[in-house]
Amino acid sequence: MLKKRGAGVLLHISSMPSPYGIGVFDENTLHFIDRISEMGFTYWQVLPFNPPDASNSPYCSPSAFAGNYLFINPQGLCEMGLVTEDEVKENCYDGSPYSAAFDFAAEKRLSLLQKAFYRIDDKIAADIKAFELKNHWLTDYAVFMAVKELEDGKPWWQWSEQHARYFDCIKSVFDYEERAAFWKFVQYIFFLQWNEIKRYANKKGIAVIGDMPIYVAMDSADVWSSLNLFLIDEKSLTAKKVAGVPPDYFSENGQLWGNPLYDWEAMKKDGYGWWLSRLEHALAIYDTVRIDHFRAFASYWAIPAESETAKVGEWLDGPKMDLFNAVFEKFGKDAPIIAEDLGIFGEDVVKLLQDTGFPGMKVIQFGFDPNGDSSHLPHNATPNSINYVGTHDNNTLLGWLWEASEEERSFALDYCRFDKSKPWGEGGYYSASCRSIIETVWQSPSNVAVIALQDMCGFGADARMNTPGVPEKNWAFRTTRETIDSIDTAYFQRINALYRRMYPVFDKKQK
Repeated sequence: MLKKRGAGVLLHISSMPSPYGIGVFDENTLHFIDRISEMGFTYWQVLPFNPPDASNSPYCSPSAFAGNYLFINPQGLCEMGLVTEDEVKENCYDGSPYSAAFDFAAEKRLSLLQKAFYRIDDKIAADIKAFELKNHWLTDYAVFMAVKELEDGKPWWQWSEQHARYFDCIKSVFDYEERAAFWKFVQYIFFLQWNEIKRYANKKGIAVIGDMPIYVAMDSADVWSSLNLFLIDEKSLTAKKVAGVPPDYFSENGQLWGNPLYDWEAMKKDGYGWWLSRLEHALAIYDTVRIDHFRAFASYWAIPAESETAKVGEWLDGPKMDLFNAVFEKFGKDAPIIAEDLGIFGEDVVKLLQDTGFPGMKVIQFGFDPNGDSSHLPHNATPNSINYVGTHDNNTLLGWLWEASEEERSFALDYCRFDKSKPWGEGGYYSASCRSIIETVWQSPSNVAVIALQDMCGFGADARMNTPGVPEKNWAFRTTRETIDSIDTAYFQRINALYRRMYPVFDKKQK
């Protein structure tokens, strides 16, 4: 896997078509898998499955292990006999199919799951218990969510003293037993439904690339239950330093993420057990895992907790190969991991990438510097890399062309051998300018090429998934079944075959 030439499509679950205001694990997701398999793709990349924060970002979650209950298919609950058809209809959304209705979906799905929970039988209860025994993280997460409800949704450090202190709280776990049982049920259903989707994808010859945020949220079950593993003052329950990045391509002020930083010395004492558990969990639910902000394992930007911008900070050493030697001992040298090595980085990151042997990332939009020879230009790529037309953080391809300077755009079109007798600004499924750039990525030496669904359709900037550093109006892109069916199948079949990207990553009989 990742060593053969292949191609993938980037589309998150939330962006899938569905009648429920947001994508779910239903027949529409299966149809998407059918379509990309028909086009000759061998990978499907998703964003993190973790529950999102208040801004709907899946990169800042109350758990590094739990799944987002918004993705649970209401009809699937009906087929299990836990809800009625009328109750499923109450989850249907009559608003725009082009934007995720997060608030609507959250309210309706939670209510539906509560009804389903009270109707489980002894067999499901036994299955949930077995699921809990196999997933060590579930008990703490369920208690965290149950107590959070009791504390009116406040962040854990604002809870009463008894609840804020994990070891005091867990002693009274029976006080929260029923509500915690509900959250265990929710996670059981999530992974039950997802495993069916993944099995279907694998049978179609599609490997799933998952996404792992390097950091966890301060207000998370992970931090609350393991304070000693983070740079947090255990008396005041406040972070000493927080995560982010200095000014870069995406933001002139840098990005102040605010996540607590890891205490790598503390993690080293037990052989990085928390990280090994997290990777084991991720590799069980995906076929390959992309680790976001990989560079922080080499060195990371530490910002004073009281700072208002990311401009002020210092680079501190990460665990480097000490961590990954433990990873290789547990998962083998060929662990299917992709390193997101974008942004500002130095020789320490280059060396860590070489030492691990993980494929890094190339993004062609970053390469269009008319005055340089960027490592992101496809001719500079190596086979051991993943080459992107654009990631979830990039503008769409058409949006980039319209917003680039004339000099950048001219260079990009020349580099990609665009026929300038055609209009460069036309979008849509047959956009000549988009296709010239897509084909340039497909021709690259990189073993894997990835395209976002928006760029397969030639959509403009209004279909962008996320703008880094901008807290609002992100993550909401959705598509429709009609859109997916309108993609030019023959074109993608042709370029996947022409540039030898149709080799299966595993035998379809294997899964």
